[in-house]
Amino acid sequence: MRISMKMKLLMLIIILPALIYALSCNKSSPGYYSCTGPAAYQDSSTLLTYARDSGITATMDTSFLFYQIIDSGTVPHPNLNSLITVNYVSRIVNTGVLVDSADSASFHLDSLILGWQYGLQKIGKGGQIKLLVPSALAFGCSGSGNVQPNEPLYFEVTLLNFQ
Repeated sequence: MRISMKMKLLMLIIILPALIYALSCNKSSPGYYSCTGPAAYQDSSTLLTYARDSGITATMDTSFLFYQIIDSGTVPHPNLNSLITVNYVSRIVNTGVLVDSADSASFHLDSLILGWQYGLQKIGKGGQIKLLVPSALAFGCSGSGNVQPNEPLYFEVTLLNFQ
């Protein structure tokens, strides 16, 4: 069976861009995590020890995020598409070192670490929550700023508003 010249050209037009795309995607592209850190459950004992030593009565959800709701706030709660405004303090669990804090900071919830995405949907406006975030739900094996790779984090967050 002979393939006509038009058919060869058509196949080239369809296959060549797909092949170029597939080969051009490399693992150092922005947003691609080329490292593998510990699974979320592997930070559980560290987070539970921190909770115990800090007097936090922590609940664990299915993602291995530990949290304590201080004030549930109002209903409804934000969703991933929400623009949230918060006061927060964050610390490195293993050292207690202050990472960051802010008053009236606004973020799109879907642009934040998974620990915040999961945790802040548990409270409403005016709510307060303590989050013990395994490294896999924080900055993982890449770290960020003064957060080293594979560092579990602690947050105190007050949800001021969302829309």
